[in-house]
Amino acid sequence: MLIDSHAHLDMNDFEKDRDELLERAITGGIVHIISIGIDLNSSAETLKLAAKYAYVSASVGYHPHNADECKPSDLDRLAEMASESEVVAWGEIGLDFYRGYSAPEKQSEVFQRQLGMADDLRMPVIIHDREAHKEVYATLKKMGKGERKGVIHCFSGDTDLAEAFIQLGYFISVPGTVTYKNASHIKAVAASIPLDRMLVETDAPFLSPVPKRGKRNEPVNVTFTAREIARLRNITFEEVALQTTKNARILFGLKSQNVFPCHQ
Repeated sequence: MLIDSHAHLDMNDFEKDRDELLERAITGGIVHIISIGIDLNSSAETLKLAAKYAYVSASVGYHPHNADECKPSDLDRLAEMASESEVVAWGEIGLDFYRGYSAPEKQSEVFQRQLGMADDLRMPVIIHDREAHKEVYATLKKMGKGERKGVIHCFSGDTDLAEAFIQLGYFISVPGTVTYKNASHIKAVAASIPLDRMLVETDAPFLSPVPKRGKRNEPVNVTFTAREIARLRNITFEEVALQTTKNARILFGLKSQNVFPCHQ
């Protein structure tokens, strides 16, 4: 029983076999998937998927890569989408100073506007933070502390940063990189932070875990991530699965009866 807290099911990588890979997820013990929007079109498509599959929920948001093209009217439309019952979070939003696909100033502007909109709607946020730890933390700190603030997706910082985000009220999401041999930071984080503040994710189709590294990622592979976390913590896989699933239900407001696999 696992929840993949972050996958991009709308992407073209899954166009040819989406039904089959979702079936593999179900038979592999995945009970729910959060499919993530990254711009207006992506958010609309992921909402369609969530409406089609009872075990998929959606998020809406404008990714920092796409910030330069984001218009105020786009954010207004996202706010309208956010009222749909299938939408459980606002994101993927944040800062990315590694790729630099959008200007840092525009990224920051769009990030802060979306944080404010999500706060007004009382929705948890899904945060992208790459090579922008200081700036992301400072921005989130200004938003104040809370119980279900959101999640730092695909966490790439150290244990001190993880604890700082946790103190603000954020969960830490561990991706498949934890299975990589030289990924010392995320292994240390996965081994030490409170289990009740952890989520697991694939970021599919990206970041396939060992032994699938180099291939397209998909939700069923979150099992490899959970098993590595269990190994690092010297606990059972079942403990990791049960607690991270509980955490995802709490953060995203998922009802128990809605997270078991069944087609609509």
